Parts: sequence; structure tokens; C-alpha cells
Amino acid sequence: MTAPPEKSDGSAPGLVSLVGAGPGDPGLITVRGLERLQCADAVVHDEMISPELLARARADAALIPAGKRRGHHCMEQDAINALLAELARAGKRVCRLKTGDPFVFGRGGEEALFLAAAGIPFEVVPGVTAAVAVPGAAGIPVTHRGLAAVCTVVTGHGDHDSGGVDWEAVARAGGTVVVLMGLKHLAKIAERLRRGGLAGGTPAAVITRGTLPGERVVTGTLADIAARAEAAGAAPPGILVVGDVVTLRGGKTPG
Repeated sequence: MTAPPEKSDGSAPGLVSLVGAGPGDPGLITVRGLERLQCADAVVHDEMISPELLARARADAALIPAGKRRGHHCMEQDAINALLAELARAGKRVCRLKTGDPFVFGRGGEEALFLAAAGIPFEVVPGVTAAVAVPGAAGIPVTHRGLAAVCTVVTGHGDHDSGGVDWEAVARAGGTVVVLMGLKHLAKIAERLRRGGLAGGTPAAVITRGTLPGERVVTGTLADIAARAEAAGAAPPGILVVGDVVTLRGGKTPG
């Protein structure tokens, strides 16, 4: 989109920037994302945005939590949408700071559609998605020549007994499966993938606090990863990676 005319300080009035903050480590935000954060009058941020990153906002910027995590909502989505429009209509430069990438299970698309329908100028500043960055930082490439030419990214959030993701179809796609927000239903997801045809011995890993201090990686197989993760005390949020690429962690090549 074309941004509104710039203010004298080089920033745009009445603009909502949908910014991806990256996978967790505050150093992994993009250069443009950091610029938008630092010039914003108001920062409407997800719960899991690091305090170190929020500290990079202007001292006089309004920091407004709007997070949703494990069923606990600071603000419902309709209220977030309305707030973004209200701030922009007041001439504010708004940074809607979202974890990962706004358009990868981040509801950024919903916010963009709302703003477009309301006639609110906005832009999208893509972020580094956790689906690729978290496994990568843990030493697991999501694709690798000769092992995985396909990577399927899927949400693990929701009802896994009926409707939702067709886990059997995901299993049949082959390659690597990356499941975001899947720890709560880990055992059910593993069962559904096996039902879809993935062998119980398929390598699997659970990564918690990815890219952050205290990162933990639990490895195993599709048959035992849920039990291993539980025994290790792995707690949401976390990422499940399933596929032969897991064997590459630590520079090992499959035998």
C-alpha cells in the first residue's frame, strides 16, 4: 500500500503497521519492524513479546497488551480490531506487534481485512516465522536435500476429535511436519499422524522457549514424543517437528 504523507520526523500519521516480531529472541525482529516499533505512538502487542523488545519503543509510546495465550484473553479480537481503528483515526502511528509473522496463524489477515473494510491505512511488515526459525535455531532444518522436499506447517490449536485439521492428509504429504501451538494436544496429534500413515519410529522433536534463554529440545519418535515431552516437563507454548530432518540436530546425518 501507499503510506499517508509523512510527518516532519519521517513517520506516517494514522497508519497501522502489522509487524511480525519474530520467533522470540528480540534480536530477530526485522530492521523495518524495529523502525516501526521505534516510531510508533502506540504499540498494541501480543502477550509473548519480550520485555527487551518493548523497551525499544519510544519512552512516551502507549504500550497496550492485547495477548491471547492458552485460552486466556487480555482482549478479544473484535476489541483489538476496534482499538486499532480508533487509534489510527486519532492520527496515531500504531505498531500492532505480533509474534512470529502476522500472517502465519497470527490472525494478521483478519486485522488487515478489518482495517481495509474500515478505510484505515495499514501496512504489513513480515516477521521471521517460528515455524522455520525455531527448528532452525535448534539445529533442525525443515527441508534438506535427500530427506525432505516438502514442509507442512499446521496449527495444533483446536479440537482434535472432530473437524479442524485433516491430520491424516498432513501425514500423507510426507516430508517435514511442523506443528505450532500443539503441545496441549500432543498425544492426540501424534496418534492422528500415525493413523494417517506415518510410522511410529518417525523422528520427532518438541522445542519450547525456542530462540530464547532456557530453550529446551526433547527428541524421540512419533510413538514416544508425547511421553518424553511430559517426562521432561515441556510446557506450552512449543513446537512439534516430525520427520527425518530431526536426525540432523547436532550435525548428525542419518545412518
